Amino acid sequence: MTAEHVDVLVVGAGLSGIGAAWHLQDRCPWARYAIIEARDAMGGTWDLFRYPGIRSDSDMYTLGYRFRPWREGKAIADGPSIKRYIEETAREAGIDRHVRFGHRMVRAEWSSTDARWTVHMEVGPTRTPATMTCGFLYTCTGYYDYACGYTPEWPDLSAFKGRVVHPQHWPSDLRLAGQRVVVIGSGATAVTLVPALTEGADAAASVTMLQRSPTYIAEQPTVDAIAQALHAVLPERLAYATVRWKNIARSMFYYALARRAPASFAKGLRDKQRAALGDTVPLDPHFTPRYAPWDERLCLAPDGDFFRVLREGKARIVTDTIAGFDATGIRLASGAHLDADVIITATGLVLTLLAGVTVVVDGAPVTWSQHMAYKGMMCTDIPNMASAFGYTNASWTLKCDLVAEHTCRLLNHMRRHGYLQVTPRRDPGVGEAPALDFSSGYVQRALPALPKQGTKAPWKLDQQYLKDLMTLRLKRVDDPALEFKATSSLR
Repeated sequence: MTAEHVDVLVVGAGLSGIGAAWHLQDRCPWARYAIIEARDAMGGTWDLFRYPGIRSDSDMYTLGYRFRPWREGKAIADGPSIKRYIEETAREAGIDRHVRFGHRMVRAEWSSTDARWTVHMEVGPTRTPATMTCGFLYTCTGYYDYACGYTPEWPDLSAFKGRVVHPQHWPSDLRLAGQRVVVIGSGATAVTLVPALTEGADAAASVTMLQRSPTYIAEQPTVDAIAQALHAVLPERLAYATVRWKNIARSMFYYALARRAPASFAKGLRDKQRAALGDTVPLDPHFTPRYAPWDERLCLAPDGDFFRVLREGKARIVTDTIAGFDATGIRLASGAHLDADVIITATGLVLTLLAGVTVVVDGAPVTWSQHMAYKGMMCTDIPNMASAFGYTNASWTLKCDLVAEHTCRLLNHMRRHGYLQVTPRRDPGVGEAPALDFSSGYVQRALPALPKQGTKAPWKLDQQYLKDLMTLRLKRVDDPALEFKATSSLR
């Protein structure tokens, strides 16, 4: 049987994938497209993560799509609300009719002779083999492995007689009422979990956050008062656009301040933390990171919930290293012991590109580390493939929206000029740099396997929205770094 063919195959029905499909419908109405999604529901991250308190650490006026206003009251939204927003966007635009659920891509093969990708999939719980072909492959699968989170190799973990849970795989049957819980970690997941585990009908008897090293944590209101005021007097889209740009500008300002005046930025955070914690929790050593602000992603405490539960004694924080485990809990390097019934390993993600997928170009398997990123959306020597990869220092969707717009401009340019293939070709004079300038453990562990970035445009990832806005939305797409071809056996 002949495999089904589409002009564009979008991989992933999460925030990025649904946004990509909207732009394809809007800007490339000629394109036949489909979305394949390994899971049985759309939402991506916001369908996968089910741990208590799951939420965004970016405001929804920038994490939301530029083309569809965020209509709910909370700017810092919970996971189910974000998932609902994605689903409503897809339903309103008819995108949901293009989604093939339970279709997991396992191999993608590019043929320059045919100018097309052949995508091999496993479908449904039986993993039935299936194949599709496409002229352009658009991957929107995020940056981490959905199959497993990261857990360090601690000594004697098997000696612990209680339950060990990674937040990425939160059990539906887990009940914490009356339990002593230790959350290991200091990142966004831990900062989210700790307040959530102290309240409600299933509140734990005790909650301890064990961190090896502190993280920068900032307080932010859950409700944007300025947004509420503007929505009361302006048309919906104008109010949304105004708030969106206000929040973009605020984010850019604070990021620039953190990088250019790290001591002042850190002092400002510490002053706010001291006020939020009162005299109950010392800042040292618990809130004194060893790195500069924004060397790792800044964590967010909506309405100061994390500081409040510490101040009120509903949770406590311990800064120490793990010496080992025993039947009843965790032995610390200081000699102390943390009693626990449940240990939650909020220890990070496994960062990867297209986890578990083999990519082949003209018979040669792709090794990502041997390639260089082009505009943060394509890779050298890999034809007709774009990837949605958002910002590390701002809302993910800001970059993904720009990538979608630029991809559509590229597709329209190819159609107008009769090109069937586009491939970034590396400038031999450009130097190499790591893909991400981030000291976070999950980034450092993955860097050797990721594509490189260059030391100058269009190979350098500036992580700056205004620069990307100019480059991806306004500049010409027929870049000298791109090789266009029209020859094909199909013509």
